[in-house]
Amino acid sequence: MKTLRDLDVQDKKVLVRVDFNVPMDDKGEVSDDLRIRMVLPTLDYLLEQKARVILCTHMGRPKGQRVEQYSLAPVAAHLAKLLGKPVPLAPDCIGPEVEKMVENVASGGLLMLENLRFHPEEEKNDAGFSKKLAALAEVYVNDAFAVSHRAHASVVGVTTHFADKVPGFLLQKEIDYFHRAFDEPQRPLVALVGGAKVSGKLEALENMLDKVDRLILGGAMANTFLKSQGHDVGASKVEDELLDTARTLLHKAAEKKVKVYLPVDVVAADRFAPDAVHKAVTIQDIPAGWMALDIGPASVLCFKEVLADAKTIVWNGPMGAFEMDAFARGTMAMAHEVAAAHALSVTGGGDSNAAIEQSGEAGNISYMSTGGGAFLMLMEGKELPGIKALQ
Repeated sequence: MKTLRDLDVQDKKVLVRVDFNVPMDDKGEVSDDLRIRMVLPTLDYLLEQKARVILCTHMGRPKGQRVEQYSLAPVAAHLAKLLGKPVPLAPDCIGPEVEKMVENVASGGLLMLENLRFHPEEEKNDAGFSKKLAALAEVYVNDAFAVSHRAHASVVGVTTHFADKVPGFLLQKEIDYFHRAFDEPQRPLVALVGGAKVSGKLEALENMLDKVDRLILGGAMANTFLKSQGHDVGASKVEDELLDTARTLLHKAAEKKVKVYLPVDVVAADRFAPDAVHKAVTIQDIPAGWMALDIGPASVLCFKEVLADAKTIVWNGPMGAFEMDAFARGTMAMAHEVAAAHALSVTGGGDSNAAIEQSGEAGNISYMSTGGGAFLMLMEGKELPGIKALQ
């Protein structure tokens, strides 16, 4: 795969697919600009090289309709502040008016196209829409890792029209860190997997058994594994239809000599609420009708020991309902532990990254991936359509 530095982009129109699907506040302004800031190295490089930059992204789920709430105007204004230069917004992403604006972009200047998902053809990977989008530029750069698991027009279809198509620096970084963590890791490699459901992570867990040395399971998904081993988990969230699958997975792990660690105690509550009555109990002592909402202090100590000598740590999914203070301690403790480890640490998924930000440890993690679904797809051992299209 070629890289951005392999190309001469001076005076060339460069279509850059980014993921600026960022959260907005009540005033209609960007409330978290991490995804925008992560792409700045690519944009700065292109502008320094005197490229004519055409940015395209989606925002929200307007379902193929023009919905003003999902206009990229606030995003363009925010990016202009970060770059210290104007970022005009086109009225659409294709059409004669857009083509005229693209022709007027100066070398070292940029234009942002309006929301790609205002057109239903974007998500359908429509060939005609892809062709119109591609006609705007001479070079294509994908720097949107978070949508590279989706075969959409601006991610996959558009690439068939470019001889020069490369990953941006962010996408390259995502690929490189994942490769270092999973394909050529320093060992022991420990995976820390949490979150709500086993079903969403089943393929990832199965694939990981061929990669990792140890596997720590927490969050609500651990309840299914605990119940599969005969524990009464009270009213905790459980996927009963996956109990056999959970047992099989643990059996496979034992066969492959992968040590799996489950919680030995939990913080249980009488209901799912911030002010619920709660207490730490062993997994044998969860009161009837109560639910496990965090890993307990003994589990934290156990998991710390498992991570102590790790050389590579991959983390996806929180250890409990960390958005409520009463059930955040397990996740926060793991965040501090992963950050303090003498290891390459890679985290992925919105909840994991939000938890790390909340813990104040973001600066001590080797790499925080910008993609949830894309990161999970790589963990499943699959190729991302957006990356395959660049090869």
